[in-house]
Amino acid sequence: GCHVDNYLSDITRTVCCGPASDEAKQVYRVVFKAHMAARAAIYPGVTCESIDQAAREVIEAAGYGEYFVHRTGHGIGLMGHEPPHMVAGSTSPLEVGQCFSVEPGIYLPGKFGVRIENIVAVTENGHESLNEEPAAELIEIGV
Repeated sequence: GCHVDNYLSDITRTVCCGPASDEAKQVYRVVFKAHMAARAAIYPGVTCESIDQAAREVIEAAGYGEYFVHRTGHGIGLMGHEPPHMVAGSTSPLEVGQCFSVEPGIYLPGKFGVRIENIVAVTENGHESLNEEPAAELIEIGV
């Protein structure tokens, strides 16, 4: 991310240097779907944990639940990680103007990991992404 006027940003993209395996492509698709499901759940008044749940349900349904080992997101502003936290048990309601990350991921030990992260701002009708949209398919560099 970048640092402008004391405010921080964050972004994560996953790419493959060379040809990607079918498994890597499949995991990327699952993470992308989880990312978009979490974002579709963002509205003023919904709880932070509901954003985490939306992403986690997609990953668990695909059989990768045990490999999603962190929260779905965190607030960002003057600090890189601050409230609100998109995690189970966080019952704080989202408010218009809050900015936070949406960053589901799957990490297969000894193989590879995939994370897609965007920063969003809560709006009256949902959210606005503050980053360029992520690619829907895994990008292969040098292929």
